[in-house]
Amino acid sequence: MKFKTSRQISTIKPYEAGKPLSEVEREYKITNAIKLASNENSLGFSPKVYDAVLEHMKDMNRYPESSAHVLCSKLARKFHVRQDNIVAGNGSDDIIALLAQGFLNPGDEALMPLPSFLMYEISVKTAKGVPVMVPLTDFSTNLEGLVEKISSKTRLVFITNPFNPTGSTITYDEFSAFLQKVPEDVIIIVDEAYIEFVRNDAVYNSLKNPLQDSRIVTLRTFSKVYGLAGFRVGYGIMDSEIAEILNRIRQPFNVNSLAQAAAVAALGDEKFLKNSIKTAHDGLDFLFAELGELGIHCLPTQSNFLMLDLKTDATRVFEHMLKLGVIVRSMKSYGFNTFLRVNTGTKEENKAFIKALKKVLF
Repeated sequence: MKFKTSRQISTIKPYEAGKPLSEVEREYKITNAIKLASNENSLGFSPKVYDAVLEHMKDMNRYPESSAHVLCSKLARKFHVRQDNIVAGNGSDDIIALLAQGFLNPGDEALMPLPSFLMYEISVKTAKGVPVMVPLTDFSTNLEGLVEKISSKTRLVFITNPFNPTGSTITYDEFSAFLQKVPEDVIIIVDEAYIEFVRNDAVYNSLKNPLQDSRIVTLRTFSKVYGLAGFRVGYGIMDSEIAEILNRIRQPFNVNSLAQAAAVAALGDEKFLKNSIKTAHDGLDFLFAELGELGIHCLPTQSNFLMLDLKTDATRVFEHMLKLGVIVRSMKSYGFNTFLRVNTGTKEENKAFIKALKKVLF
């Protein structure tokens, strides 16, 4: 290539998304494939979303509200914060990138678990920052290890709770102890994409008492429990001074009109939300029971997915299951060569996964 890229950009490993259904069906010449690879909502989204999107279609010749006013006002009421504490984004990835751009100078450091959501590393490198990786301990975030890596150059720390891909969590007591050891000028980004699925009350939830510490930035998404992955809408709740910086640098129309309408409608359907959570919990209970009978070890989880250890090359199993029309996720890219990650689906999808796994393994 004759054009020179920045040194940081040249080291970025592209994000690999899960295979879409259409691609798998086309590649393997199959129909009626099921996808349990991307932690999506198997129930789709609320019927209220469909109606709201249709209603807003007539206005698509107009630019969207730049501030996502209606959405942010509803979020403010839900979490008992002010609107100037909220930044809406094109998925929570958008907020991650804005935080890196807004608070990292070249050479500044951002701490994160290894492995973790690749967009943390990509955003930090794009902002000319330095990602500092801290390996997991027993499939869980190594909080003490993160503290040990804090230096005078540290500006951001990324925490994922529940953790993807392992499903592990951080308790209130663990987070409180960690918080006391982090300098006052370091922003702590708590990514809670799966928090709605948590069943254990001991798990830290930053929005139970929001904005108690100005260092904490909470990230949430509509992609998982609300089923709006294709709309791309997330948000951050944070100190108003941090929010002001992000709003200063974000794209003026970063959340499109249909995404805003969909998110507002989704917030208004508590029945669908509760049903989505129950479906995920019932699915996990079924999968744990079935996999346990097969002698397959699964990691504990507080999310809508689980990791299972096949004690063999999981990528080979993943590829065979693709041919059977069942899409799951090989964890080889995360360094877990014998593990698959599978999210809960409908009853029929969960049964199809177990049937396909038995066919491949036995």
